[in-house]
Amino acid sequence: MVEVSSFALGVEQALERVEQAFRVRRRPGGLEVVLEGGDQPDLGGEPSAYVPACRPEDLGGAAFRADHGVRFACMSGAMANGIGSVELVKAMGRRGFLGVFGAAGLPLAEVERAVDRLDRELEPEIPRAYNLIHSPGESDMEGAVVDLYLRRKVRLVEASAFLNLTPAVVRYRATGLRRDASGRVVPANRIIAKVSRVEVATRFMSPAPGKMLAELVEQGKITAREAELAALVPMADDVTAEADSGGHTDNQPAIAQLPSLIALRDRLGSRDRDARPIRVGAAGGISTPWAAAAAFAMGADYIVTGSINQGCVEAGTSETVRGMLAQARQADVAMAPAADMFEMGVKVQVLKRGTLFAMRAARLYELYRTHESLDEIPAAERATLEKTIFRAPLETIWQETQAYFATRDPARIERARSDPKRKMALVFRWYLGMSSQWANTGDPERVVDYQIWCGPAMAAFNDWVRGTWLEPLEARSAPVAAWAILHGAAVLARAGMLRVQGVALPPGTPRLAPLQTSPIENRRFLS
Repeated sequence: MVEVSSFALGVEQALERVEQAFRVRRRPGGLEVVLEGGDQPDLGGEPSAYVPACRPEDLGGAAFRADHGVRFACMSGAMANGIGSVELVKAMGRRGFLGVFGAAGLPLAEVERAVDRLDRELEPEIPRAYNLIHSPGESDMEGAVVDLYLRRKVRLVEASAFLNLTPAVVRYRATGLRRDASGRVVPANRIIAKVSRVEVATRFMSPAPGKMLAELVEQGKITAREAELAALVPMADDVTAEADSGGHTDNQPAIAQLPSLIALRDRLGSRDRDARPIRVGAAGGISTPWAAAAAFAMGADYIVTGSINQGCVEAGTSETVRGMLAQARQADVAMAPAADMFEMGVKVQVLKRGTLFAMRAARLYELYRTHESLDEIPAAERATLEKTIFRAPLETIWQETQAYFATRDPARIERARSDPKRKMALVFRWYLGMSSQWANTGDPERVVDYQIWCGPAMAAFNDWVRGTWLEPLEARSAPVAAWAILHGAAVLARAGMLRVQGVALPPGTPRLAPLQTSPIENRRFLS
């Protein structure tokens, strides 16, 4: 007679062997598990359920994996200021994932050095992508990044934080468009657009505006033929539904947002049945097997990890930050003003545990909102700012700000000199910009001012790995964590197949502890 306890053990082990199909049979003594191709005898019994193999590399969209040359439908999203580092891109790419370099906020020369390093150090066939962030106040900088990407033949970007299409991103997409032998329009430059609003998703799922294409032709930035072809294809190949995430976010719930963008894709795609289908992915909150399994079950073609990568050994941040992230709990995040869109009131999600950044940044925005110049700020308030937040006279900060923008955007300084409100914004943005730099370098004198982009996914990951081999900081490698999440998602998918066939799983099954061994350490993907 097969005991219930032996079934519990057998089904747990069978579920974890995701590469192997199995059957569940009902016998007089209970249920038994029979592995396909296994050596245990078939003792008969009534067939109850069949569970096919479901490996981590089977999850998500096959087209995403094929088009990007990856083994897994999973990517590490761009984290600004080089937190999404060269090392992270290399580690992810060599293990079958897609990594994105965090170019946002970096000087152009530093972005080009990253391109140089990846071209030199990463095998040509290994995929990689670079961030192209929307810069409402620095359109020239956005255009310069596109100039660099086109000159260096960067063929894949993750476009993030866009509120609308810009000439720069349209130029990137249109350049090099051609028809293949079958007549299909083929892009030379591909875009993965990360969005959190339906109206922005609509723009990336549609062709570029005709007026903008005509202006680019008139300026000599694209050819008439490229403009003609750009009017026939959507702006993006992939659109990521960015839910409640670290950094720029609208705090959308993934369970509502992802299906909405999938439905939008299907509605827009029905207009042109010859167009290549746009793939829709899920980002924000993806840090555990349950989250990944839910995203794939809702129809995501791929998933994007974010906050957890910053806590991994490959991230371009400090050991202090990694330690702070490893302690994060669900209530340890807050919204704070964004440095790049400060004047617009746009916010980013950050870690609040162990840092005063969110509170101090919010105070600066309130002062900006209620005053027209630095001179209007009451003397006592100004003295407090200089002592606690800036740790220097505001005039000294203004001098440093002018020096910074002298090469990056001189016109901005000229505008600020004649507009006291703009000047105040730039001075306040000095703190918001430096707070991220202090965190990345681990400045011990500025820990309370660290700006650490973080969503609630970080806390969920910490809860999942607590007490396991993946809890220590030194064990947290981005591709290994990603594989463990995908493996767990595959286990959950197989467990779901049992449930819909009427098999009740024992309490606590599956356990989903992160596996320490994985098949990703092979010759093709080994660093």
